[in-house]
Amino acid sequence: MVTSSPAALAEPAGIEDADWALAWIAKRQTVLPKRLHPPGPSADQVQRLLMAAAAAPDHGCLLPWRFIDVPGHARDALGEVFAQALHERDPAATPEQLAQARDKARRAPLLWLLVVDSGAKEVDVPLHERLISAGCAVQNVLLMATFMGYGSALTSGKALASPMLRQAFGLAATELPVCFVSIGTVAQARAVRERPVLQRLISSWAPDQPPPKANP
Repeated sequence: MVTSSPAALAEPAGIEDADWALAWIAKRQTVLPKRLHPPGPSADQVQRLLMAAAAAPDHGCLLPWRFIDVPGHARDALGEVFAQALHERDPAATPEQLAQARDKARRAPLLWLLVVDSGAKEVDVPLHERLISAGCAVQNVLLMATFMGYGSALTSGKALASPMLRQAFGLAATELPVCFVSIGTVAQARAVRERPVLQRLISSWAPDQPPPKANP
C-alpha cells in the first residue's frame, strides 16, 4: 500500500491536480440501482473503497458508522425482508407490489447498508456530528467508485424503519440504518444533472446586519 508522508500531504496541490480532481468529482451522479449491472468492484477495489471511507472526519475517533455488506447469496433473504416490511406497512399490498419489493434487493452487484451509532459513547459528539462523519465517508466511497469507472446510488425507503429489518441485520438499539449504497457497472449512461448555481451555496455573515435568509 502506498502511503504519503505528513510533509507530502501538507504540500498544496497544483492547479492541474486540483482541476483533475474537480473534474472527477463533478462526474459523480446517482445511477438508479436497476441500471447498475455486473461486474462490480473487485476485492482489491472494495478495500480501496473502504480506505476512502476511512479518510472521513471523525470527531473523537469514535468510528460512529459502519457498512454491512449484503453479498449475492443473501439477496433473496433481504428481498423477503423488504416484502415482509411492505406487508407490515400495508397488509393490502398486491403480489406484484411484494415482488417489486423483493426485486429491489437483487439489483446492483455491490450492496452495503450504512449504519450510524447514535449512542452516547462520548457526550461531546452529538448525533448530527456522527451523521456528518457518515455522510463524508459515504461520499468518499461514491467518489472513489466514480474514479474506478462505476456508477453508484444511495437509496433509503420505508423499509429502513421496519423492526424486521433491524432484527435481520442484528442492529443494536442505538444503531440507525441510514441508507443502502449500490455500486456497479452502468448499463445505460445519462447526462450528469445540472448542478446548483454556486452563489446559492454560500452567503457572507455580517455581524452588524440581520442574519441572511435561507435560500428557497
